[in-house]
Amino acid sequence: MADQETKFTEDELKSLQELQNSYQGKQLQFGQLRVQRLLVQQQLDSIDDTEAKLEVEYSEVQETERKLVADLNEKYGPGNLDPATGVFTPAPAAEETSETT
Repeated sequence: MADQETKFTEDELKSLQELQNSYQGKQLQFGQLRVQRLLVQQQLDSIDDTEAKLEVEYSEVQETERKLVADLNEKYGPGNLDPATGVFTPAPAAEETSETT
């Protein structure tokens, strides 16, 4: 009797097909999730690249500011500039004290 064929019932076949469909559905979802993760990682990489470029550009702006301040101090001396009016007010000169002997 070991060689005798056994036929599954319709319910058993239906259960097996549902199980196979469940596996296929989960595999599809895993694939979709992986694609989403890849797209998000690409966006993060792009943000990182942009941030790094902005850091360099920010440093360049700071260097431009330092050079401009140095040039203006050399030309006009120390003081304050009102950017709204363009009026420069020199800093009060420090009083020189003379030593008495």
